[in-house]
Amino acid sequence: MGFFKRILGAFGFLKHEVRILVVGLDNSGKTTLINHLKPRKAATFEVTPTVGFQVEEFSKHNLNFTCFDMSGESRYRNLWEQYYNDVQAVIFVLDATDKLRICVARDELDELLNHETLKNRTIPILFYANKMDLAGAMTPVECMQTMSLDRITNKAWHITNSNALTGSGVDEGVSWLADKLMERQEAFNHK
Repeated sequence: MGFFKRILGAFGFLKHEVRILVVGLDNSGKTTLINHLKPRKAATFEVTPTVGFQVEEFSKHNLNFTCFDMSGESRYRNLWEQYYNDVQAVIFVLDATDKLRICVARDELDELLNHETLKNRTIPILFYANKMDLAGAMTPVECMQTMSLDRITNKAWHITNSNALTGSGVDEGVSWLADKLMERQEAFNHK
């Protein structure tokens, strides 16, 4: 049976199901960013702030993504941990222009990384340094340094610049994430 699955996968007929948690502070651009990943006919052109969470589904790179788009408002952030057990990856969206609250984003990342459910799991984390089109935006390197991402040694991670309004950088980040998820799936299949 494994042989046929590989052939179906090679021709794009077999898609792996992956669940992704999308987090970040409010107004960082999470929902707008996800909107660029959905097929054009499913994309929403008017985005409103997420209350609680939304579930979005789309297919890219032979993967069927189910994204849990979590609200970044402080009163909803405790909901994030309810999904830690069920996800294969995390997308963390940073507002690269919000220099005042980047320390809050770092604190939320610390809570995520140190949570009992996630701290020993090797799930990949994709960081988007979003709003790169705006004046005064920090570069991805500045975001990496401010967030102290180099301390993450037990998980694959990547940071890329993005502009959720135009979609710039969004596909590049998801391609990296898809590669990491496929590597994990192949390693699991060979066990």
